[in-house]
Amino acid sequence: MPEFQALIEGFRRFRTGPYREQRLRYDELAQGQAPRVMVIACSDSRVDPTRVFDTAPGQMFVVRNIANLVPPMEAIQGQSSVAAALEYAVEVLRVDYVVVFGHARCGGIAAALAPLPENRFIGAWVEQIAPARAKVLAAAAIAPDIDCQAALEQAGIRLSLENLRSYPFVAQAEAEGRLKLAGALFDIADGDLRILDARTDRFERVAVTLPASD
Repeated sequence: MPEFQALIEGFRRFRTGPYREQRLRYDELAQGQAPRVMVIACSDSRVDPTRVFDTAPGQMFVVRNIANLVPPMEAIQGQSSVAAALEYAVEVLRVDYVVVFGHARCGGIAAALAPLPENRFIGAWVEQIAPARAKVLAAAAIAPDIDCQAALEQAGIRLSLENLRSYPFVAQAEAEGRLKLAGALFDIADGDLRILDARTDRFERVAVTLPASD
Protein backbone atom coordinates (compact mmCIF):
# COMPACT_ATOMS: atom_id res chain seq x y z
CA MET A 1 0.00 0.00 0.00
CA PRO A 2 2.52 2.64 -1.11
CA GLU A 3 -0.17 5.34 -1.38
CA PHE A 4 -1.23 4.93 2.24
CA GLN A 5 2.39 4.70 3.36
CA ALA A 6 2.96 8.05 1.64
CA LEU A 7 0.27 9.50 3.91
CA ILE A 8 2.03 8.11 6.98
CA GLU A 9 5.31 9.63 5.85
CA GLY A 10 3.50 12.90 5.27
CA PHE A 11 2.18 12.79 8.82
CA ARG A 12 5.70 12.30 10.13
CA ARG A 13 6.87 15.39 8.24
CA PHE A 14 3.89 17.33 9.58
CA ARG A 15 4.44 16.18 13.14
CA THR A 16 8.14 17.07 13.18
CA GLY A 17 7.72 20.26 11.11
CA PRO A 18 4.56 22.41 10.90
CA TYR A 19 3.00 20.97 14.07
CA ARG A 20 6.05 21.83 16.14
CA GLU A 21 6.45 25.22 14.46
CA GLN A 22 2.82 26.14 15.26
CA ARG A 23 2.54 24.35 18.60
CA LEU A 24 1.02 27.34 20.40
CA ARG A 25 -1.60 27.63 17.66
CA TYR A 26 -2.52 23.96 17.98
CA ASP A 27 -2.66 24.24 21.77
CA GLU A 28 -5.23 27.03 21.31
CA LEU A 29 -7.19 25.01 18.74
CA ALA A 30 -7.34 22.06 21.14
CA GLN A 31 -9.64 24.22 23.27
CA GLY A 32 -12.06 24.93 20.42
CA GLN A 33 -12.45 26.58 17.04
CA ALA A 34 -13.60 30.03 15.99
CA PRO A 35 -13.22 30.32 12.19
CA ARG A 36 -14.67 33.44 10.62
CA VAL A 37 -15.19 31.92 7.17
CA MET A 38 -16.98 28.84 5.87
CA VAL A 39 -15.90 27.55 2.45
CA ILE A 40 -18.00 25.16 0.38
CA ALA A 41 -15.52 23.62 -2.02
CA CYS A 42 -15.24 20.79 -4.52
CA SER A 43 -13.79 17.43 -3.50
CA ASP A 44 -11.34 17.60 -6.42
CA SER A 45 -7.88 16.57 -5.21
CA ARG A 46 -6.22 19.28 -7.31
CA VAL A 47 -7.90 22.21 -5.56
CA ASP A 48 -7.37 22.52 -1.82
CA PRO A 49 -8.95 25.75 -0.51
CA THR A 50 -6.59 25.90 2.46
CA ARG A 51 -3.66 25.99 0.01
CA VAL A 52 -5.24 28.36 -2.51
CA PHE A 53 -6.10 30.88 0.22
CA ASP A 54 -2.95 30.10 2.24
CA THR A 55 -4.85 29.84 5.52
CA ALA A 56 -3.66 28.82 8.96
CA PRO A 57 -5.15 25.90 10.92
CA GLY A 58 -8.50 26.90 12.38
CA GLN A 59 -9.03 29.82 10.01
CA MET A 60 -11.62 28.20 7.70
CA PHE A 61 -14.54 25.83 8.26
CA VAL A 62 -14.62 23.71 5.10
CA VAL A 63 -17.17 21.34 3.58
CA ARG A 64 -16.33 19.62 0.30
CA ASN A 65 -18.46 17.73 -2.18
CA ILE A 66 -18.68 16.99 -5.88
CA ALA A 67 -18.88 20.31 -7.80
CA ASN A 68 -19.17 22.43 -4.62
CA LEU A 69 -22.97 22.27 -4.69
CA VAL A 70 -25.47 23.53 -2.13
CA PRO A 71 -28.85 21.81 -2.42
CA PRO A 72 -31.88 24.04 -1.85
CA MET A 73 -33.52 23.45 1.49
CA GLU A 74 -36.75 22.21 -0.07
CA ALA A 75 -34.85 19.44 -1.88
CA ILE A 76 -33.47 17.90 1.30
CA GLN A 77 -35.11 14.72 2.46
CA GLY A 78 -33.58 13.23 5.56
CA GLN A 79 -29.91 13.82 6.27
CA SER A 80 -27.72 16.34 4.48
CA SER A 81 -24.06 16.87 5.32
CA VAL A 82 -24.06 20.23 3.53
CA ALA A 83 -27.10 21.50 5.43
CA ALA A 84 -25.73 20.26 8.76
CA ALA A 85 -22.34 21.89 8.17
CA LEU A 86 -24.02 25.11 7.02
CA GLU A 87 -26.23 25.26 10.08
CA TYR A 88 -23.26 24.61 12.36
CA ALA A 89 -21.17 27.31 10.69
CA VAL A 90 -23.89 29.97 10.71
CA GLU A 91 -25.76 29.20 13.92
CA VAL A 92 -23.05 27.76 16.20
CA LEU A 93 -19.75 29.16 14.94
CA ARG A 94 -21.48 32.31 13.64
CA VAL A 95 -19.06 32.81 10.77
CA ASP A 96 -18.91 36.14 8.97
CA TYR A 97 -18.70 34.72 5.43
CA VAL A 98 -19.88 31.70 3.49
CA VAL A 99 -17.89 31.27 0.28
CA VAL A 100 -18.87 28.94 -2.55
CA PHE A 101 -15.50 28.02 -4.05
CA GLY A 102 -15.56 26.42 -7.49
CA HIS A 103 -12.83 25.67 -9.98
CA ALA A 104 -12.15 25.30 -13.68
CA ARG A 105 -12.08 21.88 -15.35
CA CYS A 106 -14.41 20.44 -12.70
CA GLY A 107 -15.23 16.76 -13.22
CA GLY A 108 -18.57 17.12 -11.48
CA ILE A 109 -19.62 19.86 -13.86
CA ALA A 110 -18.48 17.71 -16.78
CA ALA A 111 -20.66 14.89 -15.43
CA ALA A 112 -23.65 17.24 -15.28
CA LEU A 113 -23.15 18.08 -18.95
CA ALA A 114 -22.58 14.48 -20.07
CA PRO A 115 -24.18 12.11 -17.54
CA LEU A 116 -23.04 8.49 -17.50
CA PRO A 117 -25.85 6.02 -16.70
CA GLU A 118 -23.56 3.78 -14.67
CA ASN A 119 -22.63 6.62 -12.30
CA ARG A 120 -25.80 6.40 -10.24
CA PHE A 121 -24.84 8.50 -7.24
CA ILE A 122 -22.78 11.07 -9.15
CA GLY A 123 -25.60 11.60 -11.63
CA ALA A 124 -28.20 12.06 -8.90
CA TRP A 125 -26.01 14.56 -7.06
CA VAL A 126 -25.06 16.77 -10.00
CA GLU A 127 -28.65 16.76 -11.24
CA GLN A 128 -29.17 19.50 -8.66
CA ILE A 129 -27.51 21.81 -11.16
CA ALA A 130 -30.16 21.08 -13.80
CA PRO A 131 -31.73 24.60 -13.69
CA ALA A 132 -28.37 26.22 -14.40
CA ARG A 133 -27.51 23.60 -17.02
CA ALA A 134 -30.74 24.28 -18.89
CA LYS A 135 -29.89 27.98 -19.16
CA VAL A 136 -26.34 27.28 -20.33
CA LEU A 137 -27.47 24.80 -22.98
CA ALA A 138 -30.16 27.21 -24.18
CA ALA A 139 -27.55 29.94 -24.56
CA ALA A 140 -25.22 27.54 -26.38
CA ALA A 141 -27.97 26.70 -28.85
CA ILE A 142 -28.05 30.37 -29.82
CA ALA A 143 -24.29 30.97 -29.60
CA PRO A 144 -22.44 27.68 -30.31
CA ASP A 145 -19.06 29.18 -29.44
CA ILE A 146 -20.01 29.30 -25.74
CA ASP A 147 -17.78 27.13 -23.54
CA CYS A 148 -20.50 25.15 -21.75
CA GLN A 149 -18.09 23.72 -19.19
CA ALA A 150 -16.78 27.12 -18.12
CA ALA A 151 -20.24 28.68 -18.25
CA LEU A 152 -21.75 25.97 -16.07
CA GLU A 153 -18.90 26.19 -13.56
CA GLN A 154 -19.84 29.82 -13.05
CA ALA A 155 -23.58 29.21 -13.19
CA GLY A 156 -23.26 26.45 -10.60
CA ILE A 157 -21.69 28.87 -8.13
CA ARG A 158 -24.47 31.38 -8.73
CA LEU A 159 -27.07 28.66 -8.21
CA SER A 160 -25.47 27.50 -4.97
CA LEU A 161 -25.46 31.07 -3.67
CA GLU A 162 -29.14 31.31 -4.54
CA ASN A 163 -29.79 28.01 -2.78
CA LEU A 164 -27.95 29.19 0.33
CA ARG A 165 -30.60 31.86 0.77
CA SER A 166 -33.33 29.20 0.81
CA TYR A 167 -32.22 28.33 4.36
CA PRO A 168 -34.06 30.67 6.75
CA PHE A 169 -31.14 30.95 9.17
CA VAL A 170 -28.85 32.03 6.31
CA ALA A 171 -31.36 34.51 4.90
CA GLN A 172 -31.96 35.98 8.36
CA ALA A 173 -28.24 36.30 9.16
CA GLU A 174 -27.62 37.98 5.82
CA ALA A 175 -30.58 40.35 6.32
CA GLU A 176 -29.24 41.28 9.76
CA GLY A 177 -25.87 42.11 8.22
CA ARG A 178 -23.92 39.57 10.25
CA LEU A 179 -23.32 37.22 7.34
CA LYS A 180 -22.07 37.79 3.80
CA LEU A 181 -22.12 35.33 0.90
CA ALA A 182 -19.46 35.20 -1.79
CA GLY A 183 -18.59 33.17 -4.88
CA ALA A 184 -15.09 32.38 -6.12
CA LEU A 185 -13.63 30.40 -9.02
CA PHE A 186 -10.05 29.11 -9.23
CA ASP A 187 -8.36 28.09 -12.48
CA ILE A 188 -5.93 25.25 -11.95
CA ALA A 189 -4.06 25.87 -15.21
CA ASP A 190 -3.11 29.51 -14.77
CA GLY A 191 -3.56 30.06 -11.03
CA ASP A 192 -6.15 32.80 -11.49
CA LEU A 193 -8.81 33.44 -8.87
CA ARG A 194 -12.03 35.20 -9.85
CA ILE A 195 -14.57 36.64 -7.41
CA LEU A 196 -18.24 37.08 -8.27
CA ASP A 197 -19.08 40.78 -8.26
CA ALA A 198 -22.59 41.13 -6.83
CA ARG A 199 -23.15 44.42 -8.67
CA THR A 200 -22.30 43.18 -12.16
CA ASP A 201 -22.87 39.43 -11.70
CA ARG A 202 -19.51 38.87 -13.37
CA PHE A 203 -16.50 36.94 -12.13
CA GLU A 204 -13.67 39.44 -11.79
CA ARG A 205 -10.03 38.39 -11.67
CA VAL A 206 -8.13 39.08 -8.45
CA ALA A 207 -5.09 41.20 -9.29
CA VAL A 208 -1.76 39.71 -8.25
CA THR A 209 1.72 41.16 -8.65
CA LEU A 210 3.93 38.26 -9.63
CA PRO A 211 7.71 38.30 -9.20
CA ALA A 212 9.77 38.78 -12.32
CA SER A 213 10.69 35.50 -13.95
CA ASP A 214 14.32 34.46 -14.04
